[in-house]
Amino acid sequence: MNASLINTEILPFKATAYHNGKFVDVSDASLKGKWSVVFFYPADFTFVCPTELGDLADNYAEFQKLGVEIYGVSTDTHFTHKAWHDTSDTIRKIQFPLVGDPTGTITRNFGVMIEEAGLAERGTFVIDPAGKIQIIEINAGGIGRNATELLRKVKAAQYVASHPGEVCPAKWEEGAKTLAPSLDLVGKI
Repeated sequence: MNASLINTEILPFKATAYHNGKFVDVSDASLKGKWSVVFFYPADFTFVCPTELGDLADNYAEFQKLGVEIYGVSTDTHFTHKAWHDTSDTIRKIQFPLVGDPTGTITRNFGVMIEEAGLAERGTFVIDPAGKIQIIEINAGGIGRNATELLRKVKAAQYVASHPGEVCPAKWEEGAKTLAPSLDLVGKI
């Protein structure tokens, strides 16, 4: 990724997802008007990926309470997502869309394509209702992500968006004090 995608609008895409027993259309328009998490992972039927997706599934109700939809994306097809869902107890728990990106369009739009492998990096993107990227996290292939930490970051992004002039310090948790950047704070933190 050459330039930061923070505060940039997501690029157009159209894809098919496996969601709640059906194949459904998903596009950039699907992500607008609400908070979204686009959660890229390398491939179905692998090792770290199901642990991450299972962790998201276990925390999905908490994301939903915040009005957040999660989209799992890999370069597999929506047919492969269905087959994985039908054969894995962990993946069967998933209630959010699993988006197929066999052409790599979405993966390239977000700058997480591993070109020589045709697979996605472990990229996590939090997108605001205007369709702008507010958080980016990219992990190396062997390092799984944590849904609880992602939930904390989403809450911070939502707080900052709804409280202009305030920022969330390190380790901020919901209900904790925030900061109001000003000349008076310079050198005092």
